[in-house]
Amino acid sequence: MARRRLLTEDQWARLLAVPDDERAMVRHYTLSRDDLDIVTLRRTAHTRLGCAILLCYLHHPGRIPGPDERPPIALLAFVARQVGAEPDDFIAYSRRDQNRREQVAAIMARTGHRAFDRTLFRDLAAWLTSKAQITRDPIILATTLIDEFRRRRILIPSAAILELMLHQARGRAERVLHRALVDGVDQRTTEALDRLLTLRADTETTMLAWLRRVPAAPTARNMLAVIERLSALKELGIDRALRTRVPEVAFERLAAEGLRMTPQHLQDLATSRQRAVLAATAIRLEMDLTDVTLSMFDKLIGSLARKAERRTAENTLRSVRDTQTQLRVLLTACKAVIGAREAGTDPYEAVDQGVGWFRFMKCVTDSEALAKPEIADPRTEMLGRYATVRAFAPTLLNRFSFLGSASVTPLLRALDTIRVMYAAGRRTLPEKPPTGFIRRSWRPFVIKKEGIDRRAYEICALSELRDRLRAGDVWVEGSRQYRDFESCLMPRPTFDILHEEGALPVAVPRSADGHLAERGAELDRIVADVADLAKQGLLEDVDLSDGELRVTPIRDTTPPEAEDLGRRAYDLMPRVKITDLLLEVDGWTDFSGCFTHQRSGRPADDRAATLTAVLADGINLGLSRMAEACQGASMRQLAWMHDWHIRDDTYMVALACIIDTHRALPLAAVWGDGRTSSSDGQFYRAGGRGEAVGDVNAHHGNEPGIAFYTHVSDQYGPFHTKVIAATASEAPHVIDGLLHHQSGLEIEEHYTDTGGASVTWTVKRELEAAVRIVHRGAPCAAKRSSSS
Repeated sequence: MARRRLLTEDQWARLLAVPDDERAMVRHYTLSRDDLDIVTLRRTAHTRLGCAILLCYLHHPGRIPGPDERPPIALLAFVARQVGAEPDDFIAYSRRDQNRREQVAAIMARTGHRAFDRTLFRDLAAWLTSKAQITRDPIILATTLIDEFRRRRILIPSAAILELMLHQARGRAERVLHRALVDGVDQRTTEALDRLLTLRADTETTMLAWLRRVPAAPTARNMLAVIERLSALKELGIDRALRTRVPEVAFERLAAEGLRMTPQHLQDLATSRQRAVLAATAIRLEMDLTDVTLSMFDKLIGSLARKAERRTAENTLRSVRDTQTQLRVLLTACKAVIGAREAGTDPYEAVDQGVGWFRFMKCVTDSEALAKPEIADPRTEMLGRYATVRAFAPTLLNRFSFLGSASVTPLLRALDTIRVMYAAGRRTLPEKPPTGFIRRSWRPFVIKKEGIDRRAYEICALSELRDRLRAGDVWVEGSRQYRDFESCLMPRPTFDILHEEGALPVAVPRSADGHLAERGAELDRIVADVADLAKQGLLEDVDLSDGELRVTPIRDTTPPEAEDLGRRAYDLMPRVKITDLLLEVDGWTDFSGCFTHQRSGRPADDRAATLTAVLADGINLGLSRMAEACQGASMRQLAWMHDWHIRDDTYMVALACIIDTHRALPLAAVWGDGRTSSSDGQFYRAGGRGEAVGDVNAHHGNEPGIAFYTHVSDQYGPFHTKVIAATASEAPHVIDGLLHHQSGLEIEEHYTDTGGASVTWTVKRELEAAVRIVHRGAPCAAKRSSSS
């Protein structure tokens, strides 16, 4: 059975092609002194030119030109000028193939080039195997292999042989990964992996399918359901240390395969591959379920707090109406007392006659209740929702072990105290529970004259746990999103060595004192400059004449003629269907080829189905309705395409492809040079409630939603877009966009609003940690706005 081609003939032709643009020719085909020494041994102009062309082909692309192959005209002209010949001299040289063969042998002996043979095939295929463990992208592997051929000065064979080497390296790399991951595991682990594909008791669902089917809405019942799955997974006893046996990238790829494959598909795999994929999937699921539980806890506590705030606001409005009634009664009573004193009569009789003594006493009692400060505090309402918290708190604290820095030690001790109380079935706290974590606003509710209020103590501890998880001061082992911030940094021994040698690759001082002193001096200088300009009245669009700051509003300076011309230009644009536009842009950029298969790394064969699945995402129509609305693509085709080809990383590569094509257009340079950018977030409301019920940003109202954080270059190219939680700080995502975009833009200056800026440095350790950051911890870094 013939192997499926990894690269097309056109792709191989581009990889092995001879460049003919000026920049590439100068780089690859400028002859060195040694090259000219070889060329000058030939007496005639045409042999000198032929010899030089052979040398150029050996340098790049690294092969011998065929007998009938004619070099590009631009290359002939470029080389001919260096050897004192004319481009047409190559015609005379190409007439005698014997000269070419003799020169090839002589040049290879002189330059140290070797011919390709079976021994080198095995050697290079083995060398490529280690690379194929990291990436399975055929283009990357082919480029890496060809570069190694050139580095070792080995003649590059035909595309068919290179294709065969790619197949062998990829297959061997997969087998090595599978063996490394599961070879040597005990019988108990093997049986646990096999149980993932067995049906659960009294159901028709496999355990793996049940583990992957996770409820999303943040409710106490759903949290318990997620914890139940996590507990069942941990009971299997699959060691998380197995992931350290293979490269991180390879582990993530295997886990992604397992999360996409159906149980039936997994059962058809070879035993070694099946168990390797199941092991990676189980470990990844354990991490994902941990994150889902903690995220659900975050949203649930936040949802309870917002409900308490709304209920408190409603109660406050109601109490205002009640207060008016009480005030009228008290006002009448007070007037009666004043009148009785002036008349010299009994004030008690006056109150009794004016409002009635019992009515007066009831009014005082009601007013006393309304005057309590707790009546307008949302924490009072949160205490009323203790039953919801009590439903999940014991299971949460029993299942997870929370760790943290020294600053949260009182909180961790309090959580242990509550956990022990739950486990023992007690209804009261110890005599002296930890109270160092209780904030001032919570103390009136927790610490009372008669002792510690247990309900308030528990809710206060869980609320503080939520805040500390979000800040990164508390972390959980086995979590990706809520992991120790130190795991996202350069290892401490490496940092210490670089610190001692003064080789830290950062452009800031290595201590907090030095950094703050430098920034303070810069701020003083800027303030002095502004003050001098203000005294002279030279501040542009700013008036400080009377001691008040007045900034001139920005006015529209676009002339009406330009606006009219713009409307006329837009009227000339054709009205096209979005599908036709996608096809046309794909024809210019070939961005559809960036949506590669999750496992094989090959682009999709069905270009139309790829674009249809992308369009379904883009207009939020969904695969089912898209399949109904268009012809030629069934629901199954679109679902398979979306599951295996449409991913966040492929979207990023496709976007980079479009941006690079756009910035190469001459028109793009009119707007800017691509070195300046800005970023901001856009909030989009989420329909219904469901899993988004906890993602409410008060700045945008009480409805849940998400935010799209987008970076735009000065050429109006959106080179990076990221979906973030509506409640997340934007500051860390500014860094993500500048560092992790895959386009060729080199941003030197970036603008953002206050939502994307954070210069809060609380302790020296945070700055020391910041300079040790390596970019392998985005899920963790996104939770620390202060260290961005």
